[in-house]
Amino acid sequence: MKNKHLTLAVMACAVLAGSAAARDPGHAANKAVAVVSGNFEHAIPNIPGKSLIAAEVVYPPGVQSRPHHHAHSAFIYGYVVSGSIRSQVDGEPERILTAGQSFFEVPGAHHRVSGNASKTEPAKFLAVFVVDTNDKPLTTPDE
Repeated sequence: MKNKHLTLAVMACAVLAGSAAARDPGHAANKAVAVVSGNFEHAIPNIPGKSLIAAEVVYPPGVQSRPHHHAHSAFIYGYVVSGSIRSQVDGEPERILTAGQSFFEVPGAHHRVSGNASKTEPAKFLAVFVVDTNDKPLTTPDE
């Protein structure tokens, strides 16, 4: 049976990814959106009330997510599996990260830019959340 929290995490990330098509007519025409898959979820036994949640995000060429925040308690570690990812968190400069590189977001951070840096190649990253078990939603897009 699929874990309820993991399902919520995947749904929240999918909403963010799919919203890029609504903002960019080129993406709307080909309906390209990120594919978000639940990867792992487990309560952390030696830290009561905390869970570890992981989701795999695959961006087709040129696809971007909306700016967003994560759950208030969430510390996020991102690892680029393949391709190249554009990322900007809070006031930091925008970066392009390639396979093998990583980034993080501290609790309360604003992820202003997230998406595929390439217009021709797909990109994939793993997002790992350390979060209060009952802190939801995991992802909230900007208005």
